[in-house]
Amino acid sequence: MRPVDLLLVVVVNCAWGFNFIAGKIGAEEFQPLFFTAIRFFLLLIITLPWLRPARGYMMPLLRVSFLLGTIHFGMIFIGLHGSGNIGSVAIATQLYVPFSALLAFVFLGERIPFRRFAAIVTAFAGVMIIGFDPVVLAHLASVLWVIGAALAMAVATILMRQCPKLGVFRLQAWIALVAAPSLMVLSLIFETDHLGILKESSPRDFWAPLYSAVGASIIGHGTVYYLLGKYPVAVVTPLLLAAPILATIFGVFWFGDTLGWRLVVGGLITLVAILVLSTNHSEAKALKRRGTGKPCKE
Repeated sequence: MRPVDLLLVVVVNCAWGFNFIAGKIGAEEFQPLFFTAIRFFLLLIITLPWLRPARGYMMPLLRVSFLLGTIHFGMIFIGLHGSGNIGSVAIATQLYVPFSALLAFVFLGERIPFRRFAAIVTAFAGVMIIGFDPVVLAHLASVLWVIGAALAMAVATILMRQCPKLGVFRLQAWIALVAAPSLMVLSLIFETDHLGILKESSPRDFWAPLYSAVGASIIGHGTVYYLLGKYPVAVVTPLLLAAPILATIFGVFWFGDTLGWRLVVGGLITLVAILVLSTNHSEAKALKRRGTGKPCKE
C-alpha cells in the first residue's frame, strides 16, 4: 500500500475512533435518540444530491436503511450514553463480524471451516471477559445494547447482498432519509423536553452530531470506499481494526476511563479473533473470484 493510502487508513481509524467520543458527548447533551436523529438530518442535507431511487431494489434498500440507520445507530448511541467506558463499547461493536458469519451459515448455507468457527467462539469469549470488568459490569445494559446493534448490522450485511452496488454516498443518503424521521418519532415517544434542550444548546453544541455525520459517514466511509476500489478487502479490512483501539485510548484521555486487565485482555482476544475472521473470509472470497484454490460454498 502506498504511503499516502496508509495515511488515509490512519485518517479513517482516527475518524471512526473519535466518533465514539463525539457520540458519547452528543448523547449526553441531546439524549441518545434525539442526538442520532439530528445526526441523520445533517447527513441527509449533505448527501441529498445522491438521493436517487434504485429501481427494482427499493424494498431491500429500505430494509437495510432501517436496520443500519434506525436500529444499529440508535442502539449504539443508547449504549454509549449509559456506558462506563468507551473501550468496551468500541470493541463490542466488532461482534458484527462473527454475527455475520453465523447468519450466513444459517440463512445462506455458507460453510464455517474450523479456523473460522474457533475465531467466532474466541471473539465472543473475549467479550465475555470484558463483561466481567467491574466498570463494564456496573453498566452491563450498555454493552448489551451495543451487542444488539452489532447483530442488527450483521443482519443488514446479509440483506445488502440483495442490493446493487449503489456507491457509499447514495447508500448513506437513503439510510439518512429513513433513519432521521423514524428516530425522531422514537425520540418523541421515549425521550422528553426536546424544545428545552434546543433552547439551552448553543450552535457549537452541534459539533458532535455534525462530526458524527461528516467525520464517520462522509470522511470515514467515503475513504474506505476509495481504498476498497484500489486494494483487496483482505488488505484494507484488518487495518481498520485500529479504530476501537484508538477509541479506547481517546476514552482514557477524554473521559479518564480506567483500563482494567479484563478489558485489555478481553479486548485483545476479541480483536485478534476478528482479525482472523476478516482476513480468512476475505481471502476465501478473493480465491473464489479468481477461480483458484478450492471453491467455497457461498
